[in-house]
Amino acid sequence: MTTSLLYDTEATPTSAPLQTPEIPHANSESSAPIAAPEVVNPTLAEVRNPTGTDALLGAHSADEYTSLMHNVVDALGERFRTTERAASAKDRSGLQAAVDAVDLDTAGVGNTEALREVDALYADNAVWFHHPSYVAHLNCPVAVPAVAAEAMLAAINTSVDTYDQSEVATLMERRLIDWTCGHLGFAGGDGIFTSGGTQSNLQALFLARENVVAGLADHADESERGGSVDAEPRRGGPDLGEPTRRDQLSRLRILATDQAHFSVSRAAFLLGLDAEAVVTVPTDRTGRMDAEALNASLLAIDANDQIPMAVVATAGTTDLGVIDPLETIAEVCSSANVWLHVDAAYGGGLLWAPARAHLLDGISGATSVTIDFHKTFFQPVSSSALLIRDASLFAPTIHHHDYLNPEAEAQAADAEPNQVDKSLQTTRRFDALKLWTTLRARGATEIGSMLDTVCDLAADVRALLEDQADFEVLGASDLSTVLFRFTPVAADQVTCDELVPLIRRVLFRSGRAAIARTVIDDRPWLKLTLLNPDTSIDDITAVLDLVRATGHGILAGRDLEGAADIESAATEGGAA
Repeated sequence: MTTSLLYDTEATPTSAPLQTPEIPHANSESSAPIAAPEVVNPTLAEVRNPTGTDALLGAHSADEYTSLMHNVVDALGERFRTTERAASAKDRSGLQAAVDAVDLDTAGVGNTEALREVDALYADNAVWFHHPSYVAHLNCPVAVPAVAAEAMLAAINTSVDTYDQSEVATLMERRLIDWTCGHLGFAGGDGIFTSGGTQSNLQALFLARENVVAGLADHADESERGGSVDAEPRRGGPDLGEPTRRDQLSRLRILATDQAHFSVSRAAFLLGLDAEAVVTVPTDRTGRMDAEALNASLLAIDANDQIPMAVVATAGTTDLGVIDPLETIAEVCSSANVWLHVDAAYGGGLLWAPARAHLLDGISGATSVTIDFHKTFFQPVSSSALLIRDASLFAPTIHHHDYLNPEAEAQAADAEPNQVDKSLQTTRRFDALKLWTTLRARGATEIGSMLDTVCDLAADVRALLEDQADFEVLGASDLSTVLFRFTPVAADQVTCDELVPLIRRVLFRSGRAAIARTVIDDRPWLKLTLLNPDTSIDDITAVLDLVRATGHGILAGRDLEGAADIESAATEGGAA
């Protein structure tokens, strides 16, 4: 067993201690470790340091690095203990002035002073996602072991694009991909870590586009060889010859509901598809995709000589927090032989939630899946993954370069696993280490139970709001969002609509609470996104009291302004 530089694993209490085997050298022909040649290791004082500074992390600056990190961690620990507001309550113009006042062209002020400066500028004015009054967006408090792993991966600075830059990091990431595919039911699947759901969705739709276009070409070749009438171009007429790639792209359609993430339409644009490429599938009254309407849409697309490139189902819509009927949608897509992408950026963590994993039944029928571990697995940003049911579907991503991943070497029996073959990125952080460390420290079931806790809280908050005469609630989430409005008896609907953005702005600028707002069917709603399992119903009741008090304050201010206007008009009229 090896001894960590951090601690001796034999002395570390754990339910399942990691027994690290001796790792043989790459060219070993036996299981016995090969003795390394004797090397005289220089002491720290003897390490060559041409720059004569502690600017770069290395043996010569290890003491300075340790000191700086201790200082930063101590300062942050104190902030986590004492922070009383979700936001800074500072005026934006003041924050901008503070940023602009920093001279970025001057000589450096030194490591310690620079860290003190950013602590005052950034940390003192940060938005704190761990605070119980932060209930705005899909931001979560982060797992402690993941934060520690973040510090490790940042210092080592591994890039997991090629094996010779990463070694075991690549193997660890691939193990996590296999683990996730296993929980999805993707036997023989594959995947890649990405920067977030937007990138995962983009790559999924890129792969769908390229595989569909390749399939069209293969079908045309087969038809031509068989003499089928299908060999005739399906667009442009015989005088225009074979359809061009542009012709094919113009016929591609993506099907999604109006509740799908905006990254779907953005991806269609980036992929060079037509403006009308995204076809809106109707939803039922709960905001979930209507599977019968999907089938009808697919039939209409075929009748119009168009090609369904992909169906995008959502497992956890951003606003309503609902999950499309995945089993039924998968059946429709399978019958139509259409690529099904499930955007589970929000809801993917339910795979490990003991009470709610069944809500993702049918996800194994997807062709590709997006999961954001930095949402419902409580990981620091970034930690997302794209998973594919069939590893061969990654083929369109592969590009070989002699300096990075030569094609000749890739064909070898012992080819190195270069993940740049599957990624839209080249240089890429070892973000998977955070998830790996969290799983080893806490276990997937504990993390999944934390997600169940926030979903239970959302249900309790919804019930609380339904009992309040001056609040209106919309829908019922499968996850942890709650949409509501402040609707005092004396206010009409137009006034209630106007209050939504005003209440949000006033609360955020005060720093007392951070809530979100959205629009559903042309009506504005306030939104709570609950992702903190340590937040209680009492914490949310306090936020709702702030919403109510702020709403009444805004209305009272309007009444005063109205009274002043009437008095002014009367005075002016009398003077006339």
